[in-house]
Amino acid sequence: MRSLMVYLKNYKKETVLAPLFKMLEALFDLFVPLVMAAVIDKGIARSDQSYIVRMCLLLIALGIIGLTCSITAQYFAAKAATGFATEVRHALFAHVQKFTFSEMDTIGTSTLITRMTSDLNQVQSGLNLTLRLLLRSPFIVFGAMIMAFMIDIKAALVFVVAIPLLAVIVFSIMLMTMPLYKKVQAHLDQVLLVTRENLTGARVIRAFNKEEDEKRRFEENNQLLTRAQKFVGSISGLMNPLTYIVINGAVIVLIYTGAVRVNIGELTQGQVVALLNYMSQILVELVKLANLIISITKALACANRIQSVFEEKPDMQDGTLVWKADSDEKQIPRVEFEHVSLTYQGAGAESLSDISFKAYQGQTIGIIGGTGSGKSSLVNLIPRFYDATRGEIRIDGRNVKEYQMDSLRERVGMVLQKAVLFKGTIGANIRWGKEDATDAEIEEALEISQAKEFVDSKKDGLDFKIEQSGRNLSGGQKQRLTIARALVKKPEILILDDSASALDFATDAKLRKAIREMKEQPTVFIVSQRASSIQYADQILVLDDGELAGVGTHRELLENCPAYQEIYYSQFPKEKEA
Repeated sequence: MRSLMVYLKNYKKETVLAPLFKMLEALFDLFVPLVMAAVIDKGIARSDQSYIVRMCLLLIALGIIGLTCSITAQYFAAKAATGFATEVRHALFAHVQKFTFSEMDTIGTSTLITRMTSDLNQVQSGLNLTLRLLLRSPFIVFGAMIMAFMIDIKAALVFVVAIPLLAVIVFSIMLMTMPLYKKVQAHLDQVLLVTRENLTGARVIRAFNKEEDEKRRFEENNQLLTRAQKFVGSISGLMNPLTYIVINGAVIVLIYTGAVRVNIGELTQGQVVALLNYMSQILVELVKLANLIISITKALACANRIQSVFEEKPDMQDGTLVWKADSDEKQIPRVEFEHVSLTYQGAGAESLSDISFKAYQGQTIGIIGGTGSGKSSLVNLIPRFYDATRGEIRIDGRNVKEYQMDSLRERVGMVLQKAVLFKGTIGANIRWGKEDATDAEIEEALEISQAKEFVDSKKDGLDFKIEQSGRNLSGGQKQRLTIARALVKKPEILILDDSASALDFATDAKLRKAIREMKEQPTVFIVSQRASSIQYADQILVLDDGELAGVGTHRELLENCPAYQEIYYSQFPKEKEA
């Protein structure tokens, strides 16, 4: 939590003024029992109506001033807490954006969402309460005790016994519940994970008739969360009854001793009422403090979870070199893999082993292989979504790790397996590739990606509204738009990771032909399950269980690569028979 306090630096004034005004409010509250004692001992006892009226007006004035101080304190506390949460949320989101795919795989999306929403809201609430009550409540407690000593030392000894007992109860419960709240949030992560999986995989769950299984799985996780919350709640729930026992015991002692001493003339009735009022103030403030401690305990547990995300440093170091592609230097390979291997974090074996090949400007490289053979893993190494664990990847003759990531990815057009579009217009989605793209550039990208026909058929054209995740488009339309998004920035390297799987063969062929004819002559990597999509590539890489089973042209591989033959003839059996 302490390291998160740096985000309060822009709210120093508010963090000082909020508790200051609360202290002023508390100060005026402490005068109220003295005024009440004066009303009883001087006004009522002497039947002095004018004195009673004056004291009542003073009570009203103290109430109005206290209310004004309270509202002012609430304003400053809310401003500081919401401002703090806003800055932490921005910083956390920016930090998460720096994570590599490895960190995202390790931490998990569901827990990141929890920490950015539920956890941060808990911290915001805790900070708000802290600014308003953390100083006010102890100030009232000890202030009331001091005022009690000013009234009568013997009677005030009850306060001396009660307050330490209450402090022991409050802090013992706080120390017991803090680690338990961390467990509660961890169970909440799991519930969110199951919920997210069910929502994103709803069609698959229904297709395999697994609704009942998923209901049971959700119920199990929900029950774990419920039991954890009940357990920590039962401990936190002890706070109020235990504090009430101590306070009410102290009130009984105070009334008994006060009555005896009033009877013998050592105390006045007004002084006893004032002492009871101070004891009541202590009771109210300690109840507030108990609830505050619970909120702070939750906030600290959540703050530590947020801090753990900030402490997670990306395992990739950014380079310093700006990539400026030299179109005249065609002798140097645009992309070169030299004995490259990749092992994912926590994996027991390599996903890629000893991959070596060269790709020059303008060449088309086809990548084919069975499911899980490492095709996507290979192309993900080029824009540094992952770093190779062994070997070296070079772009234009320089190690890919030497380049600035922004500079590298600016010149790599990547179309991932899953077509992802965002809510907005077609034009806005394509401008993700190039923010300042003109309508002419967008039209050109749409034409190359074979999306122009269906975009023109839409009533609003480029202003057609796409729903979240592109729900109002077909799979093929989404894939063509994601390809257009990558093409609009005219990349030096274009990676199509099985991104034409939803296209028919004719459209796929037109797309590949249009990309080959681009005047920028990008180096194109086509990952595909279809042999027809890569058979005209300048070079084909055949992957088998993470290893390079063959490299060459379509004709060469048909002659000497059994793995390629098996894939090709499984798709074109007639040619095998011939």
